[in-house]
Amino acid sequence: MSFRTIQWRDDTVVMIDQTRLPGEEIYNIYTDFQGVAEAIRGMIIRGAPAIGVAAAMGIALGARGIIADTHESFFKQLDNICDVMARTRPTAVNLFWAINRMKQVARSNQDQSLDAIRDILKSEAIGIEEEDVAICREIGTNGLSLIKEGATILTHCNAGGLATAGYGTALGVIRAAHEAGKNIRVIADETRPWLQGARLTAWELMKDGIPVTLISDNMAGWLMQKGEIDCCVVGADRIAANGDTANKIGTYSVAVLAKEHNIPFYVAAPISTLDLSLPTGDEIPIEERTVTEVTEIKGIRIAPTGVKVRNPAFDVTPARYVTAIITEKGIARGDYTSQLRALVQR
Repeated sequence: MSFRTIQWRDDTVVMIDQTRLPGEEIYNIYTDFQGVAEAIRGMIIRGAPAIGVAAAMGIALGARGIIADTHESFFKQLDNICDVMARTRPTAVNLFWAINRMKQVARSNQDQSLDAIRDILKSEAIGIEEEDVAICREIGTNGLSLIKEGATILTHCNAGGLATAGYGTALGVIRAAHEAGKNIRVIADETRPWLQGARLTAWELMKDGIPVTLISDNMAGWLMQKGEIDCCVVGADRIAANGDTANKIGTYSVAVLAKEHNIPFYVAAPISTLDLSLPTGDEIPIEERTVTEVTEIKGIRIAPTGVKVRNPAFDVTPARYVTAIITEKGIARGDYTSQLRALVQR
């Protein structure tokens, strides 16, 4: 890949500004945890795995800025930093997974000096980034067998290198198929209202030389009806114990259409996206974002002033519409309740 989504560099956090793509490839440098938190909240970085990496790096960055004479004071301030990160976006479980992991590594080393704890947190955050890239490659390898030679693949939103530390989940499967020499094509939903498919997925795939065709979201059903789509591969922001999957708004519609047309619908996500504490998707919190994302495009109003607006950022696809869930530890099918738990325990 010719770009880096996020990295730790000289005690700063550097991330590509995804709100500026595809027009400008701009990298923002953050020197404090508040800036990283605002980047998550403002969609400068997005995608569940990438949000988790950003939160971990934000916490490590915050820890380096803590002024404390005692461990008690240090950990109190660290908890406050973690609370700020936890309030950025509610749906992506990787955020909370990363926060808890950083808290645990700090607490398990509380007998160390404060400088040592700061260095341990930095190493942990960098390690999470490196792990994420390796995990995405494993997801790609595991999903490779599901992609047929010559397949046309529909994807929704962006679950690529931009949504992770690199390589991607859904696009990781697509990249693996391309790298294996399979003659594939991708159809990318534009993904209103943030247009992640149009701005980000199309940009990524074109950079990699993977054939991609952009469509508006309401075209997918017609293309399925015409037999022009062989399978769907999407990412996930949280997966409940029974396989119900929260992903970018519009994913549910794609899954229902795929079911009607007997098209396989695959979800690609790391184990860290599983939330086995939630029995079904009914318990997944759904973020509602500002109305201007719907009424405006780049500051230009496209809807009447004063119109009522709903803007849920995610929807939940029931497990019955999911053909398989692809993780770095293997593929789950059918009885997701037992299979996902078995994957976690591997």
